[in-house]
Amino acid sequence: MFKKYLKVFLISMLPLVELRLAMPYAKVLGLPFFSALAVAMVGNLIPVPIIFYLAHKVLIFGAELKYLGFIFRFFLDKGEAAGQKLQKKSHYGLYIALYLFVAIPLPGTGAWTGTLASSILQLDFRKTILAVSLGVLTAGLIMWAATTGILALGTAFN
Repeated sequence: MFKKYLKVFLISMLPLVELRLAMPYAKVLGLPFFSALAVAMVGNLIPVPIIFYLAHKVLIFGAELKYLGFIFRFFLDKGEAAGQKLQKKSHYGLYIALYLFVAIPLPGTGAWTGTLASSILQLDFRKTILAVSLGVLTAGLIMWAATTGILALGTAFN
């Protein structure tokens, strides 16, 4: 059982797929909802402070590298683009926009990208953590519901 939770935990830490893949995987493994959500959320949120404080600096440094700079530039551009989207939606409140951005269960709109955008925009750390955490929770609930519905639909045809 520990190995199943460890896999969910590690998958939720991966950029781009994060909890959006971890929750369906937990459902397929037959893990209970609340414990799977808790493990996936912790795994998804562990990188957030590191990203907030270090990622922007590392990406700027790495973008100047001769052979690997294009990789760093890709993630820097992705974060800057997400930051610009958040700024455009700021008439609703920047942190509400950040929450909604993270809560959308699509690859590339999760805690990693939202936190990077927040770091680039130099937003408040505590408010960022709150918005990202609530977004991760919402995305986890959406993914669990979607996975449950898809699996139920699949068994209806048997």
